[in-house]
Amino acid sequence: MLFNSFEFVVFFVIVFFIYYKSYNNLRFQNALLLVSSYVFYGWWDWRFLSLIIISSFSDYFIGRAIDLNNDKKQRKRLLVLSLLVNLGILGFFKYYNFFTESFTDFISLFGFESNPALLNIVLPVGISFYTFQTMSYTIDIYRGKMKSTDNLLEFMTFVSFFPQLVAGPIERASHLLPQFGKKREFDLFEFKEGAKQALWGLFKKIVIADNCAFYANQIFENSESYPGSVLVIGVVLFAFQIYGDFSGYSDIAIGISRMMGIDLMQNFKSPYLAENIQDFWRRWHISLSTWFRDYVYIPLGGSKVDSSIRRSMNIIITFTVSGFWHGANWTFIIWGFLHSLFYFIQTGYSKNMKSVKILPSKLVQIFNVLITFIAVTFAWIFFRAESFNHAMDYIFEITSSSIIENPVGYLKLMGSSVKPYVIILSLIYLSIFEINNRDAKYSFQVGHFKAPMRILVYLSLIILIIFFRATDGTIDFIYFQF
Repeated sequence: MLFNSFEFVVFFVIVFFIYYKSYNNLRFQNALLLVSSYVFYGWWDWRFLSLIIISSFSDYFIGRAIDLNNDKKQRKRLLVLSLLVNLGILGFFKYYNFFTESFTDFISLFGFESNPALLNIVLPVGISFYTFQTMSYTIDIYRGKMKSTDNLLEFMTFVSFFPQLVAGPIERASHLLPQFGKKREFDLFEFKEGAKQALWGLFKKIVIADNCAFYANQIFENSESYPGSVLVIGVVLFAFQIYGDFSGYSDIAIGISRMMGIDLMQNFKSPYLAENIQDFWRRWHISLSTWFRDYVYIPLGGSKVDSSIRRSMNIIITFTVSGFWHGANWTFIIWGFLHSLFYFIQTGYSKNMKSVKILPSKLVQIFNVLITFIAVTFAWIFFRAESFNHAMDYIFEITSSSIIENPVGYLKLMGSSVKPYVIILSLIYLSIFEINNRDAKYSFQVGHFKAPMRILVYLSLIILIIFFRATDGTIDFIYFQF
């Protein structure tokens, strides 16, 4: 069930009405959310509900056992059991064929032949998100950062809460879980603010992401037919497609959760206005980047290790693993590794530039934002490409003399009903709010505008969504595949 579908609108209206009709019965509210979340997820494939239920039950009981056990060895064994269950489920469904094929390719280098038993495995939607969410719960209990809950219903609702179930934000139990133990009554202010945030998310998804997708998909899927100038446009459009798509999902999830009295963490904060790669990851998919910081980078020693080589390896490992989290393909691993290289390059550049004061600080800031955007966009080539060879061919064409060819004729031949001016105007519209709310908690805030201007902004978003939505039908959110 997609947020931008008629089915979801009907589903949400029904759930919302019953939800607040039962405001004086917390247990019923949570049970309603749990059942609704299972319906929402089962809309894709009800068979995979068993994985969520297994993950929920195992981590609930393992979390309780860790919390009630004082023996360090026993606590560690229980934590390992939790990790094995979650990573085992994730590893089998997402990485089995990748590891099997990679091992076969490796041994073939030494003259050995193998006929691997590849499986036709369907990747469950959102599996990477809810497994990481439940793992952080047992890890935090093991570390003594939180106590386990004795309420199974609240825990299962926390794991499966439908707004953020399939594409995040990846919530921490310490933030989200206690909210299911508190009374939630209708709040008109929160409802209106949540609706505005969801509207902004729909605009980013339907107007920006889906319109950019038409050109980006055609260009990437037929990259051998286009010159470098068109390929540059393709990857820039993909950069805005994936941002509008993923941040749009997060905005809708945060918005509808807020309408229901639940606060979700911020997941994006104007990432394309970042001044370096480290700043980019403080602004892009914040729930995932902080997850890897707390559960991978810091346990490896983080930046506190004495050796600069060890510190550099910690950074490389963290970025590379985060790339691998996105998918079972070497292109994702290279994408993550590239970000670690960009991190080192920009760190060295920043240190050297501190002593150079030739340009005004504002110009330096703009230059840094531009360089960071170019680096991030270049890395998106590997993220979007079907294979390593596809990515390299794409890059070679960009660096060839064909980059100076006029791309207009090629774009016209694509025959899209999507008008380029719609994309340009919507990106200008996006940029105004991104710059205005660069460091705000919520990416869509117009409270400082006068009432007529605020109304005009809301109406313009609705009009843009209705009249300038992509005409190729409802398009899935990109991060559903992860």
